[in-house]
Amino acid sequence: MRLKDKVAIITGGSRGIGYATAEKFLSEGAKVIIAASSQASADKAVAKLKEKYPDSVVDGISPDLASLESVREAFMLTSIKYGCVDILVNNAGVSESTPFTEYTEETFDKVMDLNVKGVFNATRAAVDCMAARGNGVILSTSSMVSISGQPSGFAYPASKFAVNGLTVSLARELGPKGIRVNAVAPGIIETDMMKAVPKEVIEPMVNRIPLRRIGRPEDIANAFAFLASDEASYITGVVLSVDGMART
Repeated sequence: MRLKDKVAIITGGSRGIGYATAEKFLSEGAKVIIAASSQASADKAVAKLKEKYPDSVVDGISPDLASLESVREAFMLTSIKYGCVDILVNNAGVSESTPFTEYTEETFDKVMDLNVKGVFNATRAAVDCMAARGNGVILSTSSMVSISGQPSGFAYPASKFAVNGLTVSLARELGPKGIRVNAVAPGIIETDMMKAVPKEVIEPMVNRIPLRRIGRPEDIANAFAFLASDEASYITGVVLSVDGMART
């Protein structure tokens, strides 16, 4: 088990990529704490995971990721209960597709508060304990649009560009403290949102992918598990594309 007894907090862990990552980490022996937007959502995911992993440690919290005070309090209580956080996965995020000419300040703030400020707050809350101990892993969910952009909903790719910058910069700053910082940039992934997209829209997208399939949440979870493990002990400051695409 690559993550045996490691304490991992996964934001946005109640569904999709976050839930698949929680499952993968549990299978690798980690103690998993799911951070969700509501305690009810966290508890529901925890109950489902306990059915499959009855002997594992899995718990749920619901801090306001836009508030450093709220996140710090939740992480502190987690550390008291389970020990210092070994692995943080910043997965919580929101996407949207509003045309720029229709953008409001509220729409922009909603995306940035969760996708950027939420990553900062969770990382800031976790890093002190990691630094004091001399090791830790910080991972974030980026996106393929952090590289390519997208034709509408500019705040989402802008927020993921920011996640990439945070990842590389913190890798440089926190490396001497024994903390590795990496990100995974998913492509088109088969989440609940994608399942609602009509087949005639999906097929052209699949045809542009050399592997000729949409990614699964498990594909991203596997990448996170590798980067969280000692197998990636010499990897930091990387934004790993997991999108089925070929690049030079």
